Amino acid sequence: MDYKFNEGALVEELKSYIDKTYGGHYSKNQFQSTEFIIDCGHGMGFALGNVLKYAQRYGKKEGHNRADLLKILHYAIIALDCHDKNEN
Repeated sequence: MDYKFNEGALVEELKSYIDKTYGGHYSKNQFQSTEFIIDCGHGMGFALGNVLKYAQRYGKKEGHNRADLLKILHYAIIALDCHDKNEN
């Protein structure tokens, strides 16, 4: 596919970022805290709240702008998963 906005490479970068979160400090236990929040029925609000948090922070924390954008995308994917599970 001939993408106009480098989508192929950016999706691969996002996948690599997400993969690293599964090996990071948030995943040291058997379950991630996000799983508990979702299981309690607060997944969509949690995910969208984090999208807003990192969008609001963008440009305000030196050296974290690109990471904030990746976090926004990751939490948007979590929101999509919550949406899909609630729709079915």
